[in-house]
Amino acid sequence: MPRQCDICQCARAIIRRPKTGQRICKECFFHVFETEVHHTIVDGRLFSPGDRVGIGASGGKDSTVLAYMMKTLNERYNYGLELFLLSVDEGIAGYRDDSLETVKRNKEQYGLPLMIVSYEQLYGWSMDAIVEAVGRKNNCTFCGVFRRQALDRGALMLDLDHIVTGHNADDVAETILMNLLRGDIPRLGRCTEITTAGDGYIGRSKPFKYAYEKEIVMYAYLKRLDYFSTECTYSPNAYRGYARQFLKDLESVRPSAIIDIIHSGEAIKVSEEVQVQRPSSCERCGYISSNPICKACALLEGLERGIPKLGISRSAKHVDASATDISVGQTQKSTHHQAVEPVHFERLREKALEMRMRRMNGDANPCAAPCDDSCHGTTCVCATDDDCAGGGCH
Repeated sequence: MPRQCDICQCARAIIRRPKTGQRICKECFFHVFETEVHHTIVDGRLFSPGDRVGIGASGGKDSTVLAYMMKTLNERYNYGLELFLLSVDEGIAGYRDDSLETVKRNKEQYGLPLMIVSYEQLYGWSMDAIVEAVGRKNNCTFCGVFRRQALDRGALMLDLDHIVTGHNADDVAETILMNLLRGDIPRLGRCTEITTAGDGYIGRSKPFKYAYEKEIVMYAYLKRLDYFSTECTYSPNAYRGYARQFLKDLESVRPSAIIDIIHSGEAIKVSEEVQVQRPSSCERCGYISSNPICKACALLEGLERGIPKLGISRSAKHVDASATDISVGQTQKSTHHQAVEPVHFERLREKALEMRMRRMNGDANPCAAPCDDSCHGTTCVCATDDDCAGGGCH
């Protein structure tokens, strides 16, 4: 005989929740899942009414569910948010180009404006060109650093107040394990925070911090959401993959292991004796950094000099900020890119402030005029093609 839902006691149960062990029906699952995310947002005080919030959209299950959820909860609970989709095109042929097609469909399905920032236009390198130069061993280091900064650049181009990402409970637990295995105490002390500082001006948060990946997949399936499910071409050799497999083995024995690890991470207090580098600004691009030169600039210098390990090794902390000779005439260099000097963050912040002041003065489309290169690396940010104003980031 089919088991009845533990909550409503009427409908047939179709899912057993790993966190609670409850067997529940489809409608009750929708209700409890959405309510838990709402409570995470409210308890964490992630937003304020009137905030412009960018949703990190990759086309995958997590970001697609997040976009749907943010739109749904914003309307249901009257958060008063202005939502945008913000995507990063890393330049991975056969993977990211296909997933971005899903994002573009989500743009139409949810009626949300979309901006796409590109590695190649922002940094002069696509991930395909980077892998050609560095191989597959350390490519995820480049991608992670560039993607984080690219999101912040896109957020400033849109003058956002906040960015939300689809990092779920599995991702947070994996990060805790990775930092434990690496002995990275400073990161271990802050990796469970639900909100981080982004580039120092824009907050970044994880509404799915306590949501299991299995439940996100089930939600996407039952809601028939349109998402892209192919794994990144370059991810099989990533260090995170080993932590993920270990976590899955733990979960198979103890389903609550994921949330238990998160709670353990939250309870960890870093001793005051541990020396933590205080963040400042990169001397080259103005991005938040604990060293004179941020990780992205160090990685870019290594690529341009033809010695990509320069930015990966510990010596990256000591890259000479005054070094200007990054020509690669004497080195092996990919022909799939052209050198680009990223726009300084201070200039982007000034542009964002200018856009905000124009909006406050009643300009509904403050960037409709042809944009200068502070908006380069983007595509249309309109909800529909009919709305397009023709500007560089509209």
